[in-house]
Amino acid sequence: MARNLVNLEGVSKAFDIRALLVKVSIGVSEGDRIGIVGRNGAGKSTLMKIIAGIESPDEGRVTQGNSVRVGMLSQVDVADKNATVGDIVIGDRAKHEWASDPKIREVFTGLFGGFDDHLFERVFITLSGGEKRRVGLAKLLIDELDLIMLDEPTNHLDVEGVDWLARYLNGRKDLAVLVVTHDRWFLDAVTDRTWEVVSGALEEYDGGYSAYVLAKAERARQASAMDARRNSLIRKELAWLRRGAPAQTVKPKFRVDAANELISSEPAPRDKSELLKFALNRLGRTVLEYQHAKISAGDKELISELTWNIGPGDRFGIVGVNGAGKTTLMRTMASEIEVAAGKLVTGITVKIAFLTQHLDELDPTWRVLEAVENVANHIEIGKGRTLSASQLCERLGFDRDGQWTPVGDLSGGEKRRLQLTRLLMDSPNVLLLDEPTNDFDIETLTELEDLLDSYGGTLIVISHDRYFLERVCDRFVGLMGDQELRDLPRGVDQYLEHRAQTSSNTAQSNSGKVSNAAQERALKKDLTRVERQIQKAKEKVANLTLEQESASFDATRLSEISLELVQLEKELIAREEEWLEITLKLEN
Repeated sequence: MARNLVNLEGVSKAFDIRALLVKVSIGVSEGDRIGIVGRNGAGKSTLMKIIAGIESPDEGRVTQGNSVRVGMLSQVDVADKNATVGDIVIGDRAKHEWASDPKIREVFTGLFGGFDDHLFERVFITLSGGEKRRVGLAKLLIDELDLIMLDEPTNHLDVEGVDWLARYLNGRKDLAVLVVTHDRWFLDAVTDRTWEVVSGALEEYDGGYSAYVLAKAERARQASAMDARRNSLIRKELAWLRRGAPAQTVKPKFRVDAANELISSEPAPRDKSELLKFALNRLGRTVLEYQHAKISAGDKELISELTWNIGPGDRFGIVGVNGAGKTTLMRTMASEIEVAAGKLVTGITVKIAFLTQHLDELDPTWRVLEAVENVANHIEIGKGRTLSASQLCERLGFDRDGQWTPVGDLSGGEKRRLQLTRLLMDSPNVLLLDEPTNDFDIETLTELEDLLDSYGGTLIVISHDRYFLERVCDRFVGLMGDQELRDLPRGVDQYLEHRAQTSSNTAQSNSGKVSNAAQERALKKDLTRVERQIQKAKEKVANLTLEQESASFDATRLSEISLELVQLEKELIAREEEWLEITLKLEN
C-alpha cells in the first residue's frame, strides 16, 4: 500500500473577502501524479503552497507524514543576492562527490546539456528567467525528495526541454508529483489524476488532461447544468483530442468507445475548405514568399538559403533549438528587419499582426474595454458572424467587471491577453504569434483555440506548448541550428527524433535505433497523414472541376484552373505512391 504523504482536512483559505478554497479535504500518496487545473486566480498555486507548508490555511488542518521531504518550484525564483548556481544546486558538496552520480549527470545533461563550470560560478540573480527556471528544476530533481510540486514548470523551456522533463519524471516512479501548468501535452504525458479548482471546491478526475476533458463532457451531458457555450467548447476540444495527435500517443487516457459516441455528431474543429475560400477572398494567392533568402542577426548567419512559400490559409508551427532564429525569422515576416540577402515577397493585400514576447506599452489610465475599443468596436470572424469588443474581451478572460479594470492594475499575463485581444480586434489576415500561450490558463487557451478555428487568414506560430501547436497548426517546420529550415511532415515527433539522433555520436549509437514497435507507430502515423493528404487533394480536384464548369466564359480563370488541376494530379500520384510504399513496409 502506498505511503500517505500529506493530508488536507476541511481546509479553507480566503484573500480579503474572496474565498479561494472552501472546506477542501484531499490527500497525496507516494507515487501520485496529479495535475491541477482551473482558471487564473482560482487558487491552484495557493493550494500547492498550503500543501508545501509555505502558507497556512484560515481553517482546517494540514498533516504531513513522518520524514516526508517536500520541495516546490514556484513561479517566482528567489535566492541570496550573492548565491551562485553551484551554491543553489549542489550546495557545499565537493565536485568529486556529485560529478560521478548518474542521476545528477542525467539532470545536468537534460537541463543544461552537460556540466559547465562557468555556469556554476554565475550569480543566480544575473540569470535570465529561463535559466533560473532550469536551475530551480535541477535542484528539485537532484534533492532526495518524496513529493515535488511544480508551478508552471514548462515556462521558458523549449519543446525539447519539456519532452526531456516528462520522460525524466515518468522514470521516477517513487516520486510523487503535483503540477500546475497550462501545457496540456505535459499534463497528459506525466499525470494520471486531475484536480480542478473551481468556485472554492476541488473536483477530482481519474486520468490526465484527455480523461478530464471526457469526464467533463460526460458530466455536462448528464447533469445538463453547464451553459451551452462551455459545453460546446469542451465537446469541440474532445473531438480534436480524439482525432488529433494526443489520442494517438502510446499512453491513451480515455475510453475510445465512449469518446467516439460523444463526438459522433461533432464536426471537425475547422472547416478547412470554407476557411480556404475565405482566405483566398481576403488575401489573394500571394502571402509571403522567400526567394533564396538569407536571415541574419547581426554578424551571425541563422538561415543561409531559404526558399519558402506561405500561402493563403496556411497554418505553420515553427519549432527549433534556442538561438536558431525562430523569432528573427518571424520578425522578417513582420518587416521589422530585412533579409540579409535574397528576397521576401509580400502580397499587396496582406495585413500582418505580430504578437511578440514583449508587451507593448499601453496607457495605464485606460480601462481594458477602452483599450480594445480604441482599435475597433467589432470584429468579423467569418461566415457573416461578428463579435463586439466586449464579447471578444469576455472570450479571452476579461469578464464584465474585469473590462473596467485600469490597464495599470493588470498583471503581466493579463496585459499579454489584452495585447492579443487588441491584435485580433484589428482584423489582420496574417497572424504571427511568438510564444502566445505564456501566462494563459487552460480555459483561456481553449477559447483562443476556438477563435483561431474560425480564423480564415494565414497563421504562423512559435510556441513551446506542444499541445497548442498541434491543436491550431496543420504543418510544421523546424530550425535545427544548421542554417536550414526543414519541413516536418510528422510534426513535433519528427523534430524530437531528429534532435535525439543528432545530439551526440554516443546518443546516436545508443538511442538512434528505433524499435520495431516505434517504427510501426511512425509508419501508421505517416499512413494516416498521407491518407488525409490524398482525401484533401481529391476534394480540391472536385471543387476545381465544379468551378471549371461555372467559369466556362472566363478564359484567364480557366487557364489557372487547368494549371492547378495538373499540379494536383501530380501531387495525387506522388501521395498514392507514398501510400503504397508505406503499406508495403507495414506488411513486411
